[in-house]
Amino acid sequence: MAGRRRWTSEEILDAAADLLRTTDTESFSVRKLAATLGTDSSSLYRHFRSKTELLRAVADRILVESMDGYRAEGDWKQRLTALALRMREAFGRQPQLAAVWGRYASGGAGSRLVMEEVLQALRASGLPDEEIPARYHRLAVLIAALIASEAGVSTMTPEEYEQGMELFRVAVLGADPARFPALSHFARDVAPLGADRGAAFEEILAAHLAHIETTLPPTGAPTP
Repeated sequence: MAGRRRWTSEEILDAAADLLRTTDTESFSVRKLAATLGTDSSSLYRHFRSKTELLRAVADRILVESMDGYRAEGDWKQRLTALALRMREAFGRQPQLAAVWGRYASGGAGSRLVMEEVLQALRASGLPDEEIPARYHRLAVLIAALIASEAGVSTMTPEEYEQGMELFRVAVLGADPARFPALSHFARDVAPLGADRGAAFEEILAAHLAHIETTLPPTGAPTP
């Protein structure tokens, strides 16, 4: 009798990525993945010790994908902007994993590639070395939050999105002017969180990079 097929780590990650296109991370389980592959969970735990480790590995491949073909071009702000937009595009094709990356991060090859480029770009800005780790962390948190925010909307069904829009309209347009005077004043102009997130992503990122720029030492000045 032929033995059960042995799946490689890459094949398991391929199958997990495919499964996550049709289910969310909360519903995803190693047991369901094993059933998809026609094997048992124990065979998958030989490659990944937990569901979290497996999800981290799948998310890390999105980072690898975002870095594929990337070239460090332009000044430090252009490099960081290009990198952030590539990551946003890559996670946009697998939005279920954006929250995984934001929640757990990863320590794989993709993570190292992204960290290296961000740190190099920040160093090219002229920031003193002692300030770079903190600036890196704040930038990473911002990008992860923006990507997860966009992904959260893109994973909604049309019915869920329309229901949310209706609730927003009722809450805003029906606000009591006596209790919510500012909300009533701007009611017809305030947009829901799901509106125009693309522009918001770029504007918020640009504002953060501009803030970093204001902290740089004057050109030609020695760094401490």
